[in-house]
Amino acid sequence: MSSGRAEKPLPDIPEDDGSRDDEKGFGNVFAELESVDLSLGTTLRSVYDDQPNAHKRFMEKLEVRIRNHDREIEKMCNFHHQGFVDAITELLKVRADAEKLMGQVTDTNRRLQDAGREVTAQTEEVIRCRIQQRNMTTTVERLQLCIPVLEMYSKLKEQLESKRHYAALKTMEQLEKVFIPRVSRYRFCQIMADNLPKLREDIKDISMSDLKDFLESIRKHSDKIGETAMKQAQQHRTFNSVVQKQDSGMGYTKPVYSLNGRTPTQHNGLAAAEEEGVEEDQSEEEVLTAQDLVDFSPVYRCLHIYTVLGDRETFENYYRKQRRKQARLVLQPQSNMQETVEGYRRYFNQIVGFFLVEDHVLHSTQGLLTRAFTDELWNMALSKITAVLRTHSSYCSDPDLVLELKNLIVIFADTLQGYGYPVNRLFDLLYEIRDQYNETLLKKWVLLFREIFELDNYSPIPVETEEDYKSVISRFPFHDAEIEKQDFPKKLPMSQSVPQIYVQVKEFIYASLKFSESLHRSWTEIDDMLRKSTNLLLTRTLSGCLQNLIKKPHIGLTELVQIIINTTHLEQACKYLEDFITNITNISPETVHTTRLYGLSTFKDARHAAEGEIYTKLNQKIDEFIQLADYDWGMPESDGQASGYLMDLINFLRSTFQVFTHLPVS
Repeated sequence: MSSGRAEKPLPDIPEDDGSRDDEKGFGNVFAELESVDLSLGTTLRSVYDDQPNAHKRFMEKLEVRIRNHDREIEKMCNFHHQGFVDAITELLKVRADAEKLMGQVTDTNRRLQDAGREVTAQTEEVIRCRIQQRNMTTTVERLQLCIPVLEMYSKLKEQLESKRHYAALKTMEQLEKVFIPRVSRYRFCQIMADNLPKLREDIKDISMSDLKDFLESIRKHSDKIGETAMKQAQQHRTFNSVVQKQDSGMGYTKPVYSLNGRTPTQHNGLAAAEEEGVEEDQSEEEVLTAQDLVDFSPVYRCLHIYTVLGDRETFENYYRKQRRKQARLVLQPQSNMQETVEGYRRYFNQIVGFFLVEDHVLHSTQGLLTRAFTDELWNMALSKITAVLRTHSSYCSDPDLVLELKNLIVIFADTLQGYGYPVNRLFDLLYEIRDQYNETLLKKWVLLFREIFELDNYSPIPVETEEDYKSVISRFPFHDAEIEKQDFPKKLPMSQSVPQIYVQVKEFIYASLKFSESLHRSWTEIDDMLRKSTNLLLTRTLSGCLQNLIKKPHIGLTELVQIIINTTHLEQACKYLEDFITNITNISPETVHTTRLYGLSTFKDARHAAEGEIYTKLNQKIDEFIQLADYDWGMPESDGQASGYLMDLINFLRSTFQVFTHLPVS
């Protein structure tokens, strides 16, 4: 510190003449040594390398120069000593003030530290709060990004638990494309992303399991679906038959019934069925639909799921393969199906149910099934069905069962035709079954004719009263003016078998007509079928029964004569049978293609056979009388009387010829 006095100027230091370097070279060396900018090694090397004994002279000169510098320093210190002492004295005076100031500074520093410590604590608290606030803000921002992901994932879990698999796949797609990429750096999102492919496979497995359950369920419900559809078809067909009878036509109307809902014609069909005596317990109730019986949602879900997952072709191939297998199982008939109509009905119900399900899937999905695929299935089924029906119907000997089978086939064909399946081959098959039906009818009528012939007494029918007469002519078209004029009691020329045969022929025509109904054929074709089948009955069945009857040993001449009379009246009744068929079909017998009945030749052949049998039996009887004769070969002359055997023969011939008088005039 300065004492306030002015500093004295430094005195000039006199130069030492002895210390001056007379040699120019050493002066330069010292100048270089004292300079800090030059290299010391180079300077010293110049001293030692310059001349001999240079080192010694250099050291001497260096000693001299050092002494000069020491004297200069000592002079300078002496000059400044008093100022230094004064400064120290003043500094000692300031020491007390410095200590006092130091105490004040220390106290101020302590108080400042105490105050700063609280501020520091509050500052740290503020910093900590700011950090927490920043972290909370960041957390909220991150949560706002993560919460939608978690909500979507929670929604995905709920959808999986509620088996809304198609919606779950849509949620997965949103998670992958929208939500997860926003927070992909978080580990839980990566876990979610890694878990989604497994969930997709689980959904595929579950949907496929549901589809398998669906395929199993429709195997069980196909019968009920087919039964419902065929019942609707039957109601509609009954309604059409009533309309056709009212219109006196044979026009065919395509059915408009549907398993997808009730139509107005179904109600009318029910009413018509009631008018025809068809009992329907649920005529006022809604008809069950395919959706009521089978839940198709597994198919739709599985289709959508596989479509979303890009594996639709695999699903389509699997579904079609399984349905093709099921079609083959449905088309397999039971071994004893031909024994009852219920066996055929169950068979048809299953087939109808199967193809109605296929039709529903075809129209309710886009591309899962194609018309080509269903047509292929139907053509395969049609070949199998026709083969099965052709085989099983051939074993059936009951015409009633064949007729019921025909009705089932017609309903079956109408039902499937209403859904667009071609059924012409089924109607072609019905023509084959019609021939089988006619054969069973002919076999049945053989037994009926034989029973009638066996129970006949081969005597003219006695008529006691007018009621008896009307009863006979109501069953058989008999008209004779001479007999009508006679009083009761009287006799009709034919025996009891004639009206019975006539009635049975008409019953045969009715039975044959039943099969021709609902075949969608014109009345001309039906008329032709009725006449042909009636011709078979007359020319083969009835003719054969008459021939067997004539040849029987117990049939005598009286019975043969009555048979000839009976065939004459049956022959005359043939024109009434033709009129009977004409009244049914409204087809005139004069039509070019109308088949005529062959009854005339049938009964003529039977009469000729009976006449030949009469001739044979008469000759046999005469031979028997002659063979029984006992001749008296020793009689001398005739006694004028005929032999007893000859009288018996004459009496026999007289009574026989009396019977012959009842024969009709040829």
